[in-house]
Amino acid sequence: VQLQASGGGLVQPGGSLRLSCAAPEYGFSLYAIGWFRQVPGKEREGISCISSDGRPYYADSVKGRFAISINNAKNTGYLQMNSLKPEDTAVYYCATDLFGSSCRPGDFNTWGQGTLVTVSS
Repeated sequence: VQLQASGGGLVQPGGSLRLSCAAPEYGFSLYAIGWFRQVPGKEREGISCISSDGRPYYADSVKGRFAISINNAKNTGYLQMNSLKPEDTAVYYCATDLFGSSCRPGDFNTWGQGTLVTVSS
């Protein structure tokens, strides 16, 4: 089981990026999918998740700016990030949890490699 996260990069404040999380070996049916981020010296935080029954969650810090979605035909999840701020700079990870309903990193057991997002002018 592998997840492949991509889409990070350097963007100016106010800009947008879309992260992708591909699961080529299986679809996301029955799985929660989550996006997490981590900066050095801080714990990994859950910023947006979709539970296995389709309920979205957004951390207050990204609510109204980020949007999570899944394309089941492509076995790919997305995190659209708009109005990016310097404090959004972090390594972003995607993860899945079978029958999951939370957005707590400890509940997710399959992780992709991180992708770095840098928001700077």
